[in-house]
Amino acid sequence: MAKKEFQAESKRLLDLMINSIYTHKEIFLRELISNASDAIDKLAYRALTDDKVGIERDQFAITLSVDKDRRTLTVSDNGIGMDEAEMEQNLGTIAKSGSLQFKQELGDQPDVDIIGQFGVGFYSAFMVADHVSVISRKYGAETANIWQSDGADGYEINPCQRDAAGTDIVLHLKEDQEDERFSDYLEEYQLRHLVRKYSDYIRYPIQMEVTRSRQVPDPEDAEKTVSEQYTEMETLNSMVPLWQRPKSEVTQEEYDRFYQDKFFDFEPPVATLHFSVEGNVSFNALLYIPAKAPYDYYTKDYQGGLQLYSSGVMIMEHCDDLLPDYFRFVRGIVDTQDLNLNISREMLQHTRSLKLIATNLQKRIRSELLKLMENDREKYEKFWSAFGLQLKYGVAGDFGANKETLKDLLLFWSAKEENLVSLKQYLEAMGQEQTYIYYASGENRSRLAQLPQCQLVREKGYDILLLTDEVDEFVVQILMNYQEKAFRSVTAEDLGLSTEEEQKALEDAAEKYKPVLEFVKSRLGERVKDVRLGQNLRDQAVSIVPDGSLSFEMEKYFARVQPENAPKAGRILELNPNHPVFNALQVAMTQDPDKAIKFVELLYNQALLIADLPLEDPTVYADLVCSLMV
Repeated sequence: MAKKEFQAESKRLLDLMINSIYTHKEIFLRELISNASDAIDKLAYRALTDDKVGIERDQFAITLSVDKDRRTLTVSDNGIGMDEAEMEQNLGTIAKSGSLQFKQELGDQPDVDIIGQFGVGFYSAFMVADHVSVISRKYGAETANIWQSDGADGYEINPCQRDAAGTDIVLHLKEDQEDERFSDYLEEYQLRHLVRKYSDYIRYPIQMEVTRSRQVPDPEDAEKTVSEQYTEMETLNSMVPLWQRPKSEVTQEEYDRFYQDKFFDFEPPVATLHFSVEGNVSFNALLYIPAKAPYDYYTKDYQGGLQLYSSGVMIMEHCDDLLPDYFRFVRGIVDTQDLNLNISREMLQHTRSLKLIATNLQKRIRSELLKLMENDREKYEKFWSAFGLQLKYGVAGDFGANKETLKDLLLFWSAKEENLVSLKQYLEAMGQEQTYIYYASGENRSRLAQLPQCQLVREKGYDILLLTDEVDEFVVQILMNYQEKAFRSVTAEDLGLSTEEEQKALEDAAEKYKPVLEFVKSRLGERVKDVRLGQNLRDQAVSIVPDGSLSFEMEKYFARVQPENAPKAGRILELNPNHPVFNALQVAMTQDPDKAIKFVELLYNQALLIADLPLEDPTVYADLVCSLMV
């Protein structure tokens, strides 16, 4: 038969297929195997009502064959096959899908999954092959036909021989190029890798003849052995996905082994979620919550997202759209037919179905984490040590849009209990008279516990959350309160601990010592926004606290991430009128003004040290201390 030309539109589409639609050339094998699976599905469906088919379900198979000398890779199936007219229709016209037509004819048959619906996957073969032959015999036909093409130049169809119904797709691979080794697709290890990566859960066995070696007796010396090469057919895919089996039939050991093998983790996960959903959207999910973070987890190089499958074929290895960023540590698989895919099946079109799946997953993960916190605290704290920071960033991100989802999952260090507590636990331990959830933020828990303000709160019997992660201050400001109990920093002027009498006494003292406060303020100038008497200092002489909502820890954070225009927290110096140093300052003001100035500088620098803030000039401070000692 004379060569036929592709239509002009088909030529342009074929060129687009080869050069633009698919981002990874290796995807061609997934497409050809999927088409073979579809062809077997059609004959298997026919066998349900046609006794003449004569093939049992366990006899269906897809076979890969390699001829390195001829540079050919062949994908064969014993499915429904095609006659000449169907070859003309399905292969001669690009984007004409027999699978889509078959699915439309079936209507809503729940047990038949047809993958190839666009009619373009076959042409991905031309990304790696310079010549493609398709030998096919239609079920029930006496003869076979061969379709051959070198690509956009056209194709021809001629009669040929094939022993039984089915199809062979023979790819003559392109010669290797400087940046592309097409010969790799002739290697056993590469084919095994691609099958397991993309087609491991195709429901029919994908077989390949592999070479093995074994030791046999040496024919010349019975006491010795020699190595002998032999070949055997090996099934490359596992066929039945773990997530499609009933939960009651899967052991935890199987779940753990699957996770460790699939996601290359040496440690079992802390939790496993296996469930199916039916309704507006239907899918199967097998999710894992890891016990530890990968080495690159908190870097830009980490790739999160779930593996997305459609009818057992992997569509995306890292589907970010199924998980919110704060749950990106979750690993696992989602398998669904209810998705709109683009023409290459490599990208999703954002639809209501996708959003419904993502919302359902989010709820399930949150519920599992809450259950883990409640029922196995040791495991939850192990998870928290790895991914707690991710949840905190989730609260602080997106202007607090996710705080309601995440707030019950948070843990903070309790100064009173000396371990991690949830906000719910903190409230349950509060007395009726406690007004606020108290917290202190800094870089070191032991130093925070020694703050004079912390001493006052602890004397009242109240707990304090010690916050040492740089994101913590942002978290409590985003949350604002928990179950109507507001967060309050121990550095706040009003801790809600003073009686009316104590408050009145402080106001009277402030008026009495107004000249001292004004003297200190005049000496420090713009370095502090105000100088006042501190009502929360207990036995400490001095303290420096932030003014307003910007804390010192936030100041340090912004100085690190945007040093050129970082905001700076206002500083308020607090003095303790009941401390002997305050009296010494008063005396020096009247008897030795120069010494009083030195006292002010000394107190200011001591306050910076207590607050874990950098000294403006350590050398000047050291000289000042020495001068007072002399």
